[in-house]
Amino acid sequence: MSSPEASAEGERIQKILARAGFGSRRACEELVREGRVSIDGRVAELGNRVDVARQVVYVDGALAPTAPAAVYYLLNKPTGVVTTAADPQGRPTVMDLVESAVRVFPVGRLDMNTEGLIILTNDGRLAHLLTHPSSGVSKEYLVRVEGDPSPGSIRRLREGVELEDGPTSPAQVSRVSEGLLRIVIHEGRNRQVRRMCAAVGHEVTRLVRTRIGPIQDATLAPGASRQLSLAEVRRLMEAVGLGPDVASTMPA
Repeated sequence: MSSPEASAEGERIQKILARAGFGSRRACEELVREGRVSIDGRVAELGNRVDVARQVVYVDGALAPTAPAAVYYLLNKPTGVVTTAADPQGRPTVMDLVESAVRVFPVGRLDMNTEGLIILTNDGRLAHLLTHPSSGVSKEYLVRVEGDPSPGSIRRLREGVELEDGPTSPAQVSRVSEGLLRIVIHEGRNRQVRRMCAAVGHEVTRLVRTRIGPIQDATLAPGASRQLSLAEVRRLMEAVGLGPDVASTMPA
């Protein structure tokens, strides 16, 4: 297989990989020598330069987070915090809880009274795919409701319930204990879990998102945030289908 066309601009591939967290410069050189790195779908060679603004890099078949200053944070949002960059009413926002040297934005939304995990990043491509319905990235919630749903109500939630904006897709629903459900959905409609439960006669009294695709962290305290690890970013990319087979469809 021929090597990628050399870029007159950009940085050497091993330097970019080292900055992205794949190890020391020497370790990254070994990755290239072993044929585990590709640029725009073609095997890389030592000395190749990459323009990260228009070329994509893969390591072991997974898209590498090489965008300039790309950052990824995981926040455990507490109640009373809004998921916006700024709030005209002066309420606290998720932006107040994440210390980042570059501007980031939340991926998707959580209602002010909904708690749990939310990702903030400046990687617009990944953010778009995480929120696009076609990606089908699952979100898991612990849901405290009024009363104790019957097996019939749980079956209705699993099969899909009729809402004012159409029926919901099938969901994974299990009873954890009396009045406590675990619900996994793949859609992202406004207040969807709350509306689903209300549709079967059980108003939500507490809602906590515990997982976004492959990302979860039961040790992250409410209001706390941390940067995602390289492995977590790669798992997110894989979850939305950013693999070698889509290299040719990615924007230059």
